[in-house]
Amino acid sequence: MTWKLVLLLAVSSAAGAKQYDLPATPATVAWGHYEAGATPVLTVRSGDTVVVHTLITNSPKGLEAAGLPADQVEPSLRAVFDGVPASARGPGGHILTGPIAIEGAQPGDTLEVRILKIDLAIPYAYNAFGPTTGFLTDDFPYRRIKIVPLDRRRMIGRLAPGVEVPLHPFFGSMGVAPPAAFGRYDSTAPSIHGGNMDNRLLVAGTTLFLPVHAAGGLLEVGDGHAAQGNGEVDITALETSLTGTLQLILHKQGEGPATEAAYPRAETPDAYVAMGYDEDLSNAARKAVRNMIAFLVAARGMTRDDAYMLVSTAGDVEVTELVDRNKGVHVVLPKHVFVAR
Repeated sequence: MTWKLVLLLAVSSAAGAKQYDLPATPATVAWGHYEAGATPVLTVRSGDTVVVHTLITNSPKGLEAAGLPADQVEPSLRAVFDGVPASARGPGGHILTGPIAIEGAQPGDTLEVRILKIDLAIPYAYNAFGPTTGFLTDDFPYRRIKIVPLDRRRMIGRLAPGVEVPLHPFFGSMGVAPPAAFGRYDSTAPSIHGGNMDNRLLVAGTTLFLPVHAAGGLLEVGDGHAAQGNGEVDITALETSLTGTLQLILHKQGEGPATEAAYPRAETPDAYVAMGYDEDLSNAARKAVRNMIAFLVAARGMTRDDAYMLVSTAGDVEVTELVDRNKGVHVVLPKHVFVAR
C-alpha cells in the first residue's frame, strides 16, 4: 500500500467534490523552490478541498538552540530534515507542502484558491533577524531569535513581557509553478506565480487568484505566519506551522474577466486586492496600481481614467514586504464604493 493510499484519504461529498488530507512528509514537500517540471504529490479536480499541513521554516537544531525543548519539536519536522536529500533542497529555505495538481489546468487558466480555514498546528512561533537579512541590517548587524508562546484560546502571541500580539494566521507562501523558463525558482522572492508574497490579508475568508503557467498549476503552500505586520521588516513574522483548508477551483481561459488573473490578486469579503512585486519598491507599486486599474476595467467595466481616479480617491497602496529581494506592494479597494450593478 502506498503512502498516498494511507495518507491522502478522499472523502466524497454530496456534491461529488472530494476532500483530501495532505500531510507534510519527506515525500510531500518541495524544499525551497517552485518548478514547472515538478512531479505533483496530489492531483485533484476543480472544486475539491485539500487540508494542507505545513511546517515551520526552521530546523530542529535551530529551534532547540533558541530554547525550545526537544520534545516540542514536531516529529514531522524531524522526519523532513532527516528524509529530504540535499539534492532536493533549495535554492530557498522554505519547506512547502505540494505541489498539488489540478486536473485540466493549462497555461492561461486561473486557479482560484478559497481559503476556508487556517488553524495553528503548534503552540509556539519564532521571530528572528540576522546581519545580512531584514530591512535595517546596519542598525542590527547581529543575529537574534526568540521563541514566542502562542495562546490558541485567546489568539495572542506573548512577544515580550506585557506585550501581546493578536494572531491572524496566514500562509506567507502560496503559489503555483512559474513558467518553465524560470527553472527551479527560489522560494524567497515572490513573482508572477505568487509564492512568498507575505500578504497578511490572505487569512481565512479571503480568496486568492493565481495565473496558471504550467500544466496542472502545481500549487505549493507553506511558510506559516501566526501574525505579521505590513513590511515584515526584520524578515520574519511569527513563524509557525499551520494547517489550512483550501478549496481549489479552476477557471479556464476566456471564462470571464471576473475570474481571470494575469497577475496574483485576491478578494477579501470587503475588498479587492491587487499585487505587485519588483526589486525596486517604486516599480512594485506601479505594478500593483496598474494591476488594480486593469482589473477594474476588465471586471467592473470602468474606463481607465475613472479606474485611476478611483484608486487615488478610495484605494490604499500598502507595502506588503520589504525583505524578500522582490519587494511587495498591494492595493486595497473597498467593494462598498460600487453602489449600483
